Amino acid sequence: MPSRCAICCELLIAILLPPVGVCFRHGCCSVEFCICLLLTILGYVPGIIYALYAIVFVDRDEYFDESRRPLYYSSA
Repeated sequence: MPSRCAICCELLIAILLPPVGVCFRHGCCSVEFCICLLLTILGYVPGIIYALYAIVFVDRDEYFDESRRPLYYSSA
């Protein structure tokens, strides 16, 4: 589980660059990242809204496997 500081940094990045924040949380080849990228291309505000939703509410442990490992995940 990420710390509060990590979540706050992800939220700040998600407001500035929505797909990057989702990439840090869910990985670069995830469905969440592709949806966020598409929504950001179609409109910046929908991309931000979805990025905040994906970071705060989507439980990554439910869908976690080794091929979708986030960038900062440590197994220790």
